[in-house]
Amino acid sequence: MEYRIEYDSMGEVNVPADRYWAAQTERSRRNFLIGEGIETMPREITHAFGILKKAAAIVNHKLKPEKMTDEKLAAVSQACDEVISGLLNDHFPLVVWQTGSGTQSNMNVNEVIANRGNELIGSKLLHPNDDINMSQSSNDTFPTAMHIAAVIAIEDKVIPAIDALVETFIRLEAENEGIVKSGRTHLQDATPIKFSQEISGWRSSVEKDRKMLLTACDELRELALGGTAVGTGLNAPEGFAEMAAEEISRVSGKKFVTSPNKFHSLTSKDEIVFAHGALKALAADMMKIANDVRWLASGPRDGLGEIFIPENEPGSSIMPGKVNPTQCEQVTMVAVQVMGNDVAVGMAASQGNFQLNVFMPVCAYNFLQSARLLAESIVSFNKNCAVGITANKEKMHHNLHNSLMLVTALNPYIGYENAAKTAKKAFKDNISLKDACVQLGFLTAERFDEVFHPEEMV
Repeated sequence: MEYRIEYDSMGEVNVPADRYWAAQTERSRRNFLIGEGIETMPREITHAFGILKKAAAIVNHKLKPEKMTDEKLAAVSQACDEVISGLLNDHFPLVVWQTGSGTQSNMNVNEVIANRGNELIGSKLLHPNDDINMSQSSNDTFPTAMHIAAVIAIEDKVIPAIDALVETFIRLEAENEGIVKSGRTHLQDATPIKFSQEISGWRSSVEKDRKMLLTACDELRELALGGTAVGTGLNAPEGFAEMAAEEISRVSGKKFVTSPNKFHSLTSKDEIVFAHGALKALAADMMKIANDVRWLASGPRDGLGEIFIPENEPGSSIMPGKVNPTQCEQVTMVAVQVMGNDVAVGMAASQGNFQLNVFMPVCAYNFLQSARLLAESIVSFNKNCAVGITANKEKMHHNLHNSLMLVTALNPYIGYENAAKTAKKAFKDNISLKDACVQLGFLTAERFDEVFHPEEMV
């Protein structure tokens, strides 16, 4: 491999000649061989850095035109566009497990943009710190990148996935209107419910999660940029923070505002904790929905068997013909991962000391993994399972009329105690509720038929 010599305040460093990063990135690459090649800084963060660096350059051009000249701005803007598009992804090698402020990833971005910009210009005009990091600090850029990435992940990935699943549930509700089945509480038979009502519960759950995620996004729209090192805004010109937020909004297509208190936004990660709580709520609801689906589809002969789900692949290496509810299983595994990530996010956010939180990379890593996994999991579940759910009407009818909890309909006519005696006798003697009620002398056969209508109990 060929190398070139790069310099920083600590001296010279050999850097791979075909890479745009420089000395500080290379030092980090060598010093943190932890999860190398696997647990790199999320690409969503790199993308967000490209947005904020372009916005910062544009604002600096307006406020410090003598420093951020037209020539510099043009080169920086093009280099940032390449970062945003993912064209330069191979030039961001650093792992999550680095400095807790994310300084090394901020410098990785500064160095790549500077060197790529210099290549475009044809001379060494741009400096990573003086030009690309102008009016900024790692301490305000990294939390800004976190918020930008979080909003984009929620609005562009998670929300569309939820919307597609909601549309599927709406269709299934309409298709299954009027089908009455046995309800279940405590995994025991309960009073009847329409299958469409059961589906509506699934739909409403994820719709509420959607609302909570959008509420969380409102808090994430506040950006730390402009606070610089400790929140005082040292070395950032007046108006930089407000103008940068406006420019980030324009470049990203998302609404952002400057944080009203930079001392808070540098050290507290409460907005991320709150937003991840909404992701955890979605994970919990998806766990419940997936479990409902696989229970209802259990069988095919010895389970509940009340619904059919798509058969996507063989389920066993030893049992021929076995098919498993694999899409439900991937959802539940993702849900468990998100719940674990929530602990990491909460713990990381609790570690803000004085003017800075130094657990930001792991906080961002877990948050973005949760958003990514949930979005992709929901898309997969919808495409490969939910859209193909159909009711086993015969099994639903059989289970409904075999349920002892239909006896609840008799409460107004024979009372709770007598209804309980009727259910217990029917179960003990393996006879129908009607036969048990008549044998106990609580109602005549004719009167029982007049008042007992399971389909009307919904």
